[in-house]
Amino acid sequence: MKNLTIENIVKACKGEYFGTADLTKEITGVTTDSRKLEEGNLYAAFAGERVDGHKFIEDCLNKGALVAIGEQEVQEGWNSYIRVKSTEAALRDIAAFYRAQLSCKVVGITGSVGKTSTKETVASVLGEKYRVVKTQGNFNNQIGLPLTVFSLDETTEVAVLEMGIGDFGDMSNLTAVAKPDVAVITNIGVAHMENLKSRDGILKAKTEIFEGMDENGTVILNGDDDKLVLVQESHGKRPLFFGIDNKSGVYAEDIEDLGLEGTRCVIRGLDTADHQESISVTIPVAGRHMVLNAMAAALVGEVLGLTAEEIRTGIEKMQTIAGRNNKIVANGLTVLDDCYNASPTSMKASIDIINSAEGRKVCILGDMFELGKNESSMHYDVGMYLGGKQIDVLITAGKLAENIAQGAKAFHEAHYEAYDTEVHAFATKEEMLDHLDELILKGDTVLVKASHGMGFAEVVEKLTHEE
Repeated sequence: MKNLTIENIVKACKGEYFGTADLTKEITGVTTDSRKLEEGNLYAAFAGERVDGHKFIEDCLNKGALVAIGEQEVQEGWNSYIRVKSTEAALRDIAAFYRAQLSCKVVGITGSVGKTSTKETVASVLGEKYRVVKTQGNFNNQIGLPLTVFSLDETTEVAVLEMGIGDFGDMSNLTAVAKPDVAVITNIGVAHMENLKSRDGILKAKTEIFEGMDENGTVILNGDDDKLVLVQESHGKRPLFFGIDNKSGVYAEDIEDLGLEGTRCVIRGLDTADHQESISVTIPVAGRHMVLNAMAAALVGEVLGLTAEEIRTGIEKMQTIAGRNNKIVANGLTVLDDCYNASPTSMKASIDIINSAEGRKVCILGDMFELGKNESSMHYDVGMYLGGKQIDVLITAGKLAENIAQGAKAFHEAHYEAYDTEVHAFATKEEMLDHLDELILKGDTVLVKASHGMGFAEVVEKLTHEE
């Protein structure tokens, strides 16, 4: 890896080296998982809640690690070791040093909802012109983002990095590593309200992304978001805006809902490399929010010099990933696997998507986490929202999700003309799974959504596992 010698690593993280290895030798990669170690790697040891990675340092060095890094005092057998105050901070510092060695452009993507789907759309578009590396899985936090940066190399032309936070200062740390040339913020919702307290707090925390940007970089914001539209300057430059309702920048018109097959629209207000102002495109993933994602990707494409045809083709090639609005047809069911994470905004968006489906519609919903003191009322509000749709069956699992069931029932009691939704509330996921076979019918379209900690991937597996 370019210039990542032991000597430079020690300097970058301000650590203390113990050992006799050749300090001018470059590492071949970085891992925090001793099981995935490769010859010449740097092994970073973390003292986790369940497992202390320091226990594997000697074994990793014996198996070919060039150097290990950790917080404990050096032990016998640790013959190439860097001691630091914080492994997490050291990993960020080393990644920041490595990022500075690379010439690739970086697109940083953050927001309360839609980071991953926007990242996938942007990467798909940019892939029409460049060699792109994108964040994999949930590698978007204080440890994951540095590991993603280490996956870049001198052949990478653009890195599309998802940047997730939970508290003030988190984004400052991430942007110091990523140094984005382009920053995209999808929206300001209510996720992480526990720590950030209010949407204004969330706005402040998310816009920390501007701090580490290249001074000539470009900020791209959702102009339909009431908080983001107030951001009028970054590094002396006006942000670029996209929206459906806000037509001051790039906007969408002639929007045609194709149900679960996606959305057709015309994106206007662009200035592409071939000087096209509009693009007629079919977005292959369902949901009105995907129109916003497509416009964000189109703007990133514009900034990085793509033609209208490259942007259109990239959007239309975009594919879903497991747990993120992923449509699976199996066992006579159509399952909308959106179980990776959840917030009130994304939950309502997913309800809108299934509401557009034909036939019998079932929503399996679980707890949403990190919503703060108003978490119960936010779940109740989702239930009220669902009550106004044409959903045949609502199944909830979890203590918080019981409020969704109560909200749906309350809507029906207050609106005699409401669609007759059958409601089932279970205390736990396990109890719900025991009754699932009797509640789901062949031909159903089923939405599965909850926060990641609920483990609803197990629900998707049960529904889609071939009999």
